[in-house]
Amino acid sequence: MHKPQLRIPATYMRGGTSKGVFFRLADLPEAAQVPGPARDALLLRVIGSPDPYGKHTDGMGGATSSTSKCVIIAPASVPRHDVDYLYGQVSIDSAFVDWSGNCGNLSTAVGPFAIANGFIPADRIPQEGAVAVRVWQANIGKTIIVHVPVANGEVQESGDFELDGVTFPGAEVVLEFLDPSDDEGEGGALFPTGNRVDELDVPGLGRLPATLISAGIPTVFVNAADIGFDGTELQPAINDDKAAQAKLEAIRIAGAIRMGLMQSPVDAATRQHTPKVAFVAPPKGYVASSGKTVEAADIDLNVRAMSMGKLHHAMMGTCAVAIGTAAAVPGTLVNRAAGGSERNAVRFGHPSGTLRVGAEARQVDGRWSVTKAIMSRSARVLMEGAVRVPAV
Repeated sequence: MHKPQLRIPATYMRGGTSKGVFFRLADLPEAAQVPGPARDALLLRVIGSPDPYGKHTDGMGGATSSTSKCVIIAPASVPRHDVDYLYGQVSIDSAFVDWSGNCGNLSTAVGPFAIANGFIPADRIPQEGAVAVRVWQANIGKTIIVHVPVANGEVQESGDFELDGVTFPGAEVVLEFLDPSDDEGEGGALFPTGNRVDELDVPGLGRLPATLISAGIPTVFVNAADIGFDGTELQPAINDDKAAQAKLEAIRIAGAIRMGLMQSPVDAATRQHTPKVAFVAPPKGYVASSGKTVEAADIDLNVRAMSMGKLHHAMMGTCAVAIGTAAAVPGTLVNRAAGGSERNAVRFGHPSGTLRVGAEARQVDGRWSVTKAIMSRSARVLMEGAVRVPAV
């Protein structure tokens, strides 16, 4: 019997170097308004997963970790916040939605979406200026303040702010990640093991120095030179090399187990989004994927990060928070790659160019913590209306 497609109000948005499908919680079918199989099945079908062809031809996804994302926005459940923001990372080739972490890039678009969709009282929106949207990141239980520029009483999207990894300029949106350290892991706080450098026993690689940090998103940092890289790699060098991908996944799993995020390698299949694994190196010039030359003198270090098993084309926003935080703490591998000095901001090279991120880290009674991380991104509505999903 023929069943018409469901028609669900949605907005397709770019935030930073990612894009995804944004929903108001109340607009979802009733069964999908609560966590569970119905919600996951809906979002998988919206994106077009699982897709054995790896193209997302029959969905809204872009067949990369940066473009296979869904966001659900709801009225704030926590006092002194404007909205709840729930993020789902949709697997491309398997029937799986990972809810274990945040997307720092799409966090940028949450503020504009909240303003445009009536979550912010009209008396808080000036004719000219900016609105500080307080966002409760429901996946990880953290606060993000999104400073959204406003022109003529509406969200300003055009401007001259350039973000490496995004083709066209836009309006600058400043993000503040408050108290971004994660409470997961064996030791909790910023360094789950209590160490700024650990040694991981990685199958096939032996003992490997690593910095394990939970800020923005749990991240495993290793030295590029220790695993046969120099830190200037672009996507083909990793994504066309199955052995390199397997090596980096083995490092990720070893780090995750040490951090207490996984109990065994088998758990990796249920936690693809977190932790991230990244490799760092001292500053070295290279030609970015855009053809732009990045000079060694213009950066503090190089960083390459993996997302959902592939080298990211630029840098995940949450991983940038981890980079900025680790760079601010003396003795971490990230700090050493950046020259070892004390700092509250770092500019690093990534496959698409460079990014600057600031972090305020401090040590109290021998324990490191981070109070805030700051970065600038841009966001834009790509399409709005309704997404169609076959009824089941």
